[in-house]
Amino acid sequence: MSESISTPQPPPAATAPQPALPGRWIGAGAALLAAFTAAAVVFAWNTQQRVKTLESELVRRQQDAGAQVTEARMAAREAQEMAREAVAKMALLEARVAETSMQRSQLEDLIQSLARSRDENVLADVEAAIRVAIQQTAITGSADPLVITLKQADERLARYNQPRLERVRRAVALDLERTKAAGVTDIAVLTIRLDEAIRVVDELPLLSALERRGSARSAPAAASAPGQAASAPAREWTTRWRDAGEYLWQEVRTLVRVTRIDQPEAMLVAPEQAFFLRENLKLRLLNARLALLSRQFDTAQSDLRDALAALDRYFDRGSRRVGSAIELVRQVATQARLVSVPRPDATLAAIATASAGR
Repeated sequence: MSESISTPQPPPAATAPQPALPGRWIGAGAALLAAFTAAAVVFAWNTQQRVKTLESELVRRQQDAGAQVTEARMAAREAQEMAREAVAKMALLEARVAETSMQRSQLEDLIQSLARSRDENVLADVEAAIRVAIQQTAITGSADPLVITLKQADERLARYNQPRLERVRRAVALDLERTKAAGVTDIAVLTIRLDEAIRVVDELPLLSALERRGSARSAPAAASAPGQAASAPAREWTTRWRDAGEYLWQEVRTLVRVTRIDQPEAMLVAPEQAFFLRENLKLRLLNARLALLSRQFDTAQSDLRDALAALDRYFDRGSRRVGSAIELVRQVATQARLVSVPRPDATLAAIATASAGR
């Protein structure tokens, strides 16, 4: 039995510790990936919030536009109703004028049928004419009928050299001066100014769509006079380059404009809303015109204030046309006031005294 000879084995070499580099890289990559994922989630959430905000803003603006359209339609209906009311009032005024004329004719017939003396007839005619003129002045709001009647009464009394009529003449002269001194609103001039303001509404520039000012500029000398530049090139090279530089600088300046806007909502007027804005302004001015013709000065002042507010808020006040329109409306608002015409009480009292024989 043979014995196995065991060969001696060399001792195992000492294994050096290996660094854990792959594990660290994996951890760092996972952390970096988590950070990127969190940033992406936050960015996506912010983007979603912005989209929701924009959607809500668009919905709100659409609702505002619908409300403004509805308001414009309601204003148009109100204007139509006011126009119908104005027509009815004008018809009523015409009926009153016709009734006044008929009463005057009946009065004249009655006076002529009565057997009176000459002085009594004169006083009765003057009194009747003055009372009719008072009614016409109250209906029309103008002092012209009363002034004309007092002048005619003074001329008629001057033809009669009677001592008892001198007191009446003095009273007529006093009432005539008082009536002339009363400043009466000239409705015809005010309506003409309103018509002019209504005519230029469509031409007024809005703040939301400012026209380019100074866009029509002359081309540089190098482009406007090629024949002259070709005839003397050596002499005009400097001028051509300078003009070209100035033209380029002017064009660059038109790319950016800084404008002061006191009313931010004026810049949110959409092009389709600009039509309703102008029509609403026209309706306000037309309502003021109808109110002036109907002697409703409070209503006219209210519509004129609304028109001035619209012109000041939505239109470019730097434009000369807008300034002219604002000035027209302000002049009408200043002069549209109710002026009471004084009654000729002194003349009526003097006529009553003379008729009583005192």
